[in-house]
Amino acid sequence: MKLLLDTHTFLWSVIASFGPGLPQATRELLEDPANTLYLSIASVWETAIKVSTGKLRLPQPVQQIVNTEISRGDVSLLNIQLNHLALIETLPFHHKDPFDRLLIAQAQAENLTVVSVDAAFDPYGVKRLWLT
Repeated sequence: MKLLLDTHTFLWSVIASFGPGLPQATRELLEDPANTLYLSIASVWETAIKVSTGKLRLPQPVQQIVNTEISRGDVSLLNIQLNHLALIETLPFHHKDPFDRLLIAQAQAENLTVVSVDAAFDPYGVKRLWLT
């Protein structure tokens, strides 16, 4: 399965002390080698903004955390493409968070399942998983 990690999902999966952590079943989903994990560059951007404004503290710089996960082969970076941005133009405004809207467009364009606790993705018809 091709899985797009929501920002919190990525952070909870790589930083043991961050947030409430992942439920065991979700962690097993992410650790299953049959699944391919993607992290949107939009999530990296969102994280960097939150760190720079003081809303988020991380044990290492964002770039270092992401590069470590990429080098381990645990996640692939999903860049923003023009077709992703074109989809945003037609998305209804069920949810106004610009980062989540981009993740929704990427999930639709690339046929990815979003791994997120956030039910705000559901009205858009994207596949979302959060196993408890």
